[in-house]
Amino acid sequence: MIRFYTALLALAACIFLSAAAAAPFAYASDEGSATVSVIDTATDQVVRIIKTGAKPRGIAVSADGKRVFVSEQAGGAVVAYDTASGKEAGRVAVGASPEAIYLAPDGKRLSVAVEEDDVVALVDTEALKVVARIKIRGKNPEHAVWSPDGKWLYASAENTDAVDMIDVAKGEVVASVTVGDRPRGIGFLADGSRAYAAAENANLVNVIDTAKREVVARIPASLRSNGVAVDPGGKRVYVSSGGKGTVQFIDTATNAIVKEIEVGKRPWNMALTPDGRKLYVACGRSDAVAVVDTAKAEKIGEIPVGKLPWGVAIR
Repeated sequence: MIRFYTALLALAACIFLSAAAAAPFAYASDEGSATVSVIDTATDQVVRIIKTGAKPRGIAVSADGKRVFVSEQAGGAVVAYDTASGKEAGRVAVGASPEAIYLAPDGKRLSVAVEEDDVVALVDTEALKVVARIKIRGKNPEHAVWSPDGKWLYASAENTDAVDMIDVAKGEVVASVTVGDRPRGIGFLADGSRAYAAAENANLVNVIDTAKREVVARIPASLRSNGVAVDPGGKRVYVSSGGKGTVQFIDTATNAIVKEIEVGKRPWNMALTPDGRKLYVACGRSDAVAVVDTAKAEKIGEIPVGKLPWGVAIR
């Protein structure tokens, strides 16, 4: 009997260690098929399909990986799904046409760009309750991205040419910076000193000095620059170009594009693995997520998912 329990404990320890060492999962919101495709980043295979409400767009994963949050545009809600069972775990109404959502650095809140209300909603991730609605200056917000310290939200809105800077403690916009027509994706360096904002119609990536609250460089990008992802080490910024089907690599030391690779049709939003080695790109018109080896600067895979993938989150 002692041997049996010893073996059982050893097996349990092995299972625990295997789970702890497992590669993270990438979650792709498939707007056209009302699904979330769950990808094992170790094998780059879809291992689960989660059925959602109509037009899932924004996507984020809880800090413990147990819940995936999806903004369901048609229903005006953010919905939580259990990542193990795929079942709905709760929902909260946020307003008309929610777009991108982002998890705060402390994991306690989500930011939600509510397009038709021109607000950024903050949602308590445990209670699934709206705790703030912050009016922005721009029209039709699409992204509201947290600074690494969680003190700021930078919001981009389609029908404007500026990024609004929200002081989270004050719950209001305190500054705006002009970046070009139709701002889209935003990303921060890990130390928070710089933010990178794409302007889709201007075909630009703007480098923002966050302390000075001003653009210090404007980097010409390819057609319809959109999604932005920042390397954890701070050496590279990646931007997708929906009109050209590429991802560009920006050297943060020189603010120059040093590489451009083809990834698929209408690449949109993107996410990096925590180690920064792989970039997952939602390619809407390809019905696929492209996988990029960032060290080699090569596309190494294309994963079929649902229809019109819009966003990717990794945990």
